[in-house]
Amino acid sequence: MRLMARCEVCGNDYGMAFYVETQDGARHVFDSFSCAIHRMAPVCEHCRCRIIGQGVEAAGHFYCGAHCARAEGRAGIVDHV
Repeated sequence: MRLMARCEVCGNDYGMAFYVETQDGARHVFDSFSCAIHRMAPVCEHCRCRIIGQGVEAAGHFYCGAHCARAEGRAGIVDHV
């Protein structure tokens, strides 16, 4: 019999669940990447979307891109093409 793990976001018992260990040693279990993103991805401080790509950090604040950082008054931030 195969042991299953319960996703900490949706509660699904899934035999192919996976674990993510963070730098501080916390261990999380998910049944999908979408659940992992929901729980672990930072949130843009302007538009509130999940930052899945690289995003922008300015003075300890996180944004999905330069547009949102500028909208929050952060100067000198540009997106690279």
